[in-house]
Amino acid sequence: MPWPLRWFARVLTVLLALALVLAGVIIVTVRTSFPQMDGSLRLPGLSTNVEIFRDKSGIPHIYADTAADLFMAQGFVHAQDRFFEMDVRRHMTAGRLSELFGAATLKTDKALRTMGWRRVAEQELGGLTKGTRDNLNAYAKGVNTWLAANPNASDRSIEYSVLKLQNGPYQPEKWTAADSVAWLKAMAWDLRSNVESEIDRSLALTKLPRARVDQLYPDYPYDRHSPIVTQGALAKGRFDQEAEPRRRAGRLLTQAAEALDAVPSTMSTEDREGVGSNSWVVSGTNTTGGKPLLANDPHLAPQMPSVWYQAGLHCRKLSERCPYDVTGFTFSGVPGVIIGHTDKISWGFTNLGPDVADLFLEQVEGDTYLYRGERVKLETRKEQIKVAGGDPVTITVRSTRHGPLINEVIETARPSGEANAVALQWTALTPGRTADAVFELNRASDWEQFKAAAALFEVPAQNLIYADTAGKIGYQAPGRIPIRENGDGTWPVPGWTGEYDWKPEPIPFDRLPSVEDPADGFIVTANNAVIDPARYRPLLTKDWAYGYRSQRIRDLIEEALAKGPIDAAAMARIQQDTYNGFAETLVPALMQVDLAGPSGQARQLLKTWDRREDLDSAAAAYFNAVWRQVLVLTFNDDLPEQARPAGGDRWYEVVRRLLVTPGDPFWDDVTTKNRKETRDDILRQAMASAHQELADRLGDDVTTWRWGDLHRLDLVHDSLGTSGIAPVEALFNRGPLPVPGGKDAVNATGWNVQSGYAVTAVPSMRMIVDLSDLDKSRWINLTGASGHAFHDNYVDQAEAWARGELMPMLSTPESVRKAAVHTLRLAP
Repeated sequence: MPWPLRWFARVLTVLLALALVLAGVIIVTVRTSFPQMDGSLRLPGLSTNVEIFRDKSGIPHIYADTAADLFMAQGFVHAQDRFFEMDVRRHMTAGRLSELFGAATLKTDKALRTMGWRRVAEQELGGLTKGTRDNLNAYAKGVNTWLAANPNASDRSIEYSVLKLQNGPYQPEKWTAADSVAWLKAMAWDLRSNVESEIDRSLALTKLPRARVDQLYPDYPYDRHSPIVTQGALAKGRFDQEAEPRRRAGRLLTQAAEALDAVPSTMSTEDREGVGSNSWVVSGTNTTGGKPLLANDPHLAPQMPSVWYQAGLHCRKLSERCPYDVTGFTFSGVPGVIIGHTDKISWGFTNLGPDVADLFLEQVEGDTYLYRGERVKLETRKEQIKVAGGDPVTITVRSTRHGPLINEVIETARPSGEANAVALQWTALTPGRTADAVFELNRASDWEQFKAAAALFEVPAQNLIYADTAGKIGYQAPGRIPIRENGDGTWPVPGWTGEYDWKPEPIPFDRLPSVEDPADGFIVTANNAVIDPARYRPLLTKDWAYGYRSQRIRDLIEEALAKGPIDAAAMARIQQDTYNGFAETLVPALMQVDLAGPSGQARQLLKTWDRREDLDSAAAAYFNAVWRQVLVLTFNDDLPEQARPAGGDRWYEVVRRLLVTPGDPFWDDVTTKNRKETRDDILRQAMASAHQELADRLGDDVTTWRWGDLHRLDLVHDSLGTSGIAPVEALFNRGPLPVPGGKDAVNATGWNVQSGYAVTAVPSMRMIVDLSDLDKSRWINLTGASGHAFHDNYVDQAEAWARGELMPMLSTPESVRKAAVHTLRLAP
């Protein structure tokens, strides 16, 4: 063997040996942190014994005799499976990520310290009920009991061992009630409404006249897509269901946009157009079981592990001392169930999306700002950020009456003059009662108790759907929604005049839209408009989703009901629907264009396409490639990067209107000289470019193209999965998985036309609750119960999720015990 080959072979042998040793160390380290799920453990602080039953998916059902024991055990179990995730979350919400990850997260910490989520959470605690505080403290006690029993990095999870190699020893602090409440701020941030749209409008205005910017934000199509509430109006100040029915500002806002981008997307997608959800409820008069069916699937950014954690919380005997019997989806780090059912009622969420945040342009000079003709002193505070491996960094946060100056997070210079700062006013920066609402929902047993809980659910404002075992269905819009003195919240406004200030009190709860037992026997919410503003004031928002998903769900329900009562399987089929609601508009326009060359063969795929974005569909692959090119070719030349289309259903409406005006200026490519493009020029180029792209990626034979070969989901660990260190990423990341659907299909697997076809938003979980027999309910999570890499339950639900399957959502003691493969008993 030649010398270079011998040398290479020896080196390779050494490397393989080192890799095997490292793999062995990793396996031992990983298994050290796996939770105990069988046998007995002592938990100091419990008052009586607690039992935890887990099925083959590792989903825990906890049985206790007191609320304190129940939530202490939940804290213990969450820590067993997901403590690293919890620890990172609390560092993020407190603006302390740099303590874990070093200078790489400094920009994020600056943005979060500026908004002050943690400060607000600490203020919020004092306004919560004693019962809520007791539950939060019991939960924290359970987490801390687990922490005390696992003092070493290798005991907690492999992530801590990786961090130890990078940054040295680290010992987590004790968990507190404020850590849990602060996560609700992160939830509110990701489910806020239209701050980015305000910025995008203004940035677009730096390049386009106002009339053309308005074209990019069309009105909601009430004539084609039904709002959620189609009955009722305001009567005597209450909602009555029975009633009849330029340059400097551009630079400032770019800085503000950068500041907002620095805040991590804890649940939402980067472009946020993929944030949404589906939920609907069907009355028992229309179901085979004679009781309501309720479906929910929130659309959020994919995460590893999933943002959700399935669990059951059961008092052995329901009483005032222990009033909980609830099963559903929880957030690790937060006690209680966020979405699910009790023994009597079920509820689901979709994002209501009201305009709860405004950007105020401010005139700052020195340490003052202008307000109603007077100079007012800025509120200031110092924030010190500790940085692993570096020196602490101190920032000064400055605020006006409207909120913190967010542009200063990025831009340290503070020029004087008109509109030289941007303040963020947001409802979640005022202490609220959402934590109270969670526990009220978890013990509600009828519509009135549910509505009382909804009244406390202030941020984020969500569409709440409802069903109960007595047969009632309903809808309630909750939330702290501001009333403006002037303006509609769609544009940044001057703060110095005072004329756009919020009124002291938000919209009263009893003036928010609500529905009970509608005549058509079902309710659909999918981020569409809540109610026609012609019948309702004050304004909720103008930036709804445009109703493509909601109308498709309504149509499918009506089609199913035309054949007779429906069952849970029919609900599941609707959740998996991949129909593209814009194809019926765009495909005929594409077919009318003169087209020569090889792209004509690809266009033939669309002639017989059923408009479904299924995995093996060649036509879906081509259509989506064409759609991507249409948006890029039509709008990228006209808009600044921040305001370019991501591809959601707002752009369906924009392009639908442009298709009937072939000479509209948007069709013209302003980068080409001495030529003016029209609609047909752009559509022709889009089809040719799409064909070339797919031929390069998938081969010349158009019949072999598959949407699933383009549209794939990578499950990326939330913190270490993008470390840039391949072996570390390989430890924690999983996938890719081919998935069907599309951005505004009912099966809403979103993607961003600016970056490609990779999945950026998903139905983060799916749930169907059968109120005729709760044990017939079904659910699935995106990944699995465990946050420990290589654990059997780390990613065991992912492939079933991708196939559209559901698992039994058991909740009665008999069914839970029968399905249990692990039993852990906790003793005082």
